Amino acid sequence: MVLDFSRYSSVKIGGKVEVALLHQCGHYEVQMVGLANNLLVAPGAQNLAILDRCFDYIDDRESFIEVGAKTSAQKLFGYFRDHNLGGLEFLSALPGSVGGLLKMNAGMKAYQISDVVLQANINGTWLDAEVLGLGYRSSAFEGVIFGVRLQKVLGFRESVLHECKRMRAHHPKKPSFGSCFKNPPGDFAGRLLEVVGLKGFSLGRVGFSSVHANFLVNLGGAHFEEALDLIALAKERVSRTFGIVLQEEVCILT
Repeated sequence: MVLDFSRYSSVKIGGKVEVALLHQCGHYEVQMVGLANNLLVAPGAQNLAILDRCFDYIDDRESFIEVGAKTSAQKLFGYFRDHNLGGLEFLSALPGSVGGLLKMNAGMKAYQISDVVLQANINGTWLDAEVLGLGYRSSAFEGVIFGVRLQKVLGFRESVLHECKRMRAHHPKKPSFGSCFKNPPGDFAGRLLEVVGLKGFSLGRVGFSSVHANFLVNLGGAHFEEALDLIALAKERVSRTFGIVLQEEVCILT
């Protein structure tokens, strides 16, 4: 199948690329696309794949909840809310698929998906959470995610939901992939970018939002190379000024 990433991805940057459709669990040497909410995909990207709709499911297995990796964050959030389950309230403010959420250990502030992960199906094998290497917006495993098993913790937390909604209200509305960089220890990437003059700064058809400096936004018809150039400029300025090497939170597929 062919996906046009200028339409499919959340940042609306890219071109038409051939993508394989995976119908069953197994070991594949591919770059996974998911819902492309945290991706910057090169127009000539190779070896991309996406999961079939059979991996979009939520099953109550009595002692845990099993979720297919293609399931959307919003669908999973709705299930937890409707069944009075806690731990994923922050998903109300996040896009993406369960596979992508696990791969980057997605979250907001003190809340992250690793808080409730029990196991994950990687390359067709169920692995315990302890061996996945889940850290701040990162993971240590390699391979294709087919499913995740989550704790059943009774008690949906309305206070956490409202806290995350307030944070989301201050996010830019233009196409983006969310936070461009991870927060360095003890600081915030947005603050560093603002100090070096990049809040509201544009380079061609991309820029860092004037609403939140750590959001790289598509100003209209942006190209892949423009986004790469702006990312490189930001890292160079922050490194020169603070001696801090920013790490991308966005995944770049080439």
